Amino acid sequence: MKNRLPLIIAALALSLPLTAQDRVEIIAHRGYWQSRGAAQNSIAALEHAGRIRVYGSEFDVHLTADDVPVVYHDNEIEGVDIQKSSYAAIKDFTLANGEKIPTAREYLEAAKRTDVRLIFELKPHATPERNREAARISVELVKEKKLMHRTEFITFNADAGKELIRLAPEADVYYLNGDLSPRELKAQGFAGLDYRYDTMRKNPAWFREAKALGLGINVWTVNDTTLIREMTGLGADFITTDIPHDALIFVSSPNR
Repeated sequence: MKNRLPLIIAALALSLPLTAQDRVEIIAHRGYWQSRGAAQNSIAALEHAGRIRVYGSEFDVHLTADDVPVVYHDNEIEGVDIQKSSYAAIKDFTLANGEKIPTAREYLEAAKRTDVRLIFELKPHATPERNREAARISVELVKEKKLMHRTEFITFNADAGKELIRLAPEADVYYLNGDLSPRELKAQGFAGLDYRYDTMRKNPAWFREAKALGLGINVWTVNDTTLIREMTGLGADFITTDIPHDALIFVSSPNR
């Protein structure tokens, strides 16, 4: 019976109608990159996310060996390791839409032309020291651009997360790795959990525990409306998705 409990709870969530209290916010995963002329983590994807008025646009940041934060998901670009290379070694690489790999500085400058919230994912780095340094540089840049009020940080790395919390106590910092309970996250100062949907399915009690502790709940990467309904029914506050336009229509529909 114990092993079947998550499935039973999920089935109950699917059977319940969504109400006004179940309102969920949509976050575009790596921007609205499926739109015309965009690519994952491109400035165009950020701008398009702003135009469809999602809650937030997520993007990924690595620090180069010479301390330039750049926006890209993978560790390598065409076989070149971002974190082990200078910015000069990667600056001319392009995204699928022809844009050059943006620096975080360029990305944040573009963000000032939008109203969308910035979901800043700081990627894991090689050592605890490097994770803390990446956190420091990231916070300083966001503060320099006067975008702290619109920025939320997410990270898989606990060292980076704790440093982000220390350096930017005014910002919400969410943890991605899925190995800490809501109670553990609260004790470390995180604003919430940002876990993969299958992790939350295996731990349905975490929805209730997080709510009781006043933590936010984001679930990723949810790419069909059945899953959106399930995660919302269980208590998700935010859904991160590669289909932000369709997700917005779904959560706004009175017949969902």
